[in-house]
Amino acid sequence: MSSAPFTYEPVGATRDDLAVRPPGFHSLHVRTRIGEGEAVFRRAAEAVLGWEMHRALGLGIDAGAERAAPDVEVTVTLAGLIKAPCRVVWTTEEPRRAGWAYGTLAGHPECGEEAFVVDRTGDGTVWLTVAAFSRGQKWYARAGGPANRAFQHAYARRCGAVLRRLCAEHEEP
Repeated sequence: MSSAPFTYEPVGATRDDLAVRPPGFHSLHVRTRIGEGEAVFRRAAEAVLGWEMHRALGLGIDAGAERAAPDVEVTVTLAGLIKAPCRVVWTTEEPRRAGWAYGTLAGHPECGEEAFVVDRTGDGTVWLTVAAFSRGQKWYARAGGPANRAFQHAYARRCGAVLRRLCAEHEEP
């Protein structure tokens, strides 16, 4: 575990409220239907908790563990150029809900928290929710303004599409 401080407050806020938006931050909340059934849920949960969804997006993932767990440090690399150091803040593995969130560390272009949660509703539908609150930390993230937020929304939608593809073979007829 690193002693590097997070670059934002309130750390862990997405655990209880995926729609949280602290003052001065922009929020993100994208929910995507992944499929139906227990097998899809289990597959989706494993793909999210084990970094597979992120790797399938084409991101570089350098993680201190094979699965997301509190205090695991992760550096996400985009296009081989942008490095985004983070630390997992919380995880959950319940019968109908699984996921985690990480918070930004020094050197990340943004400051804030992002959560990836898979849940299975009462009718058996499996959903991925990508939720975040953030604001630009580095000059280029601040300068990007609305274009940067559009990129974040596109990224969240792509997470859902990639996870749906990874789980397609597990869909119940």
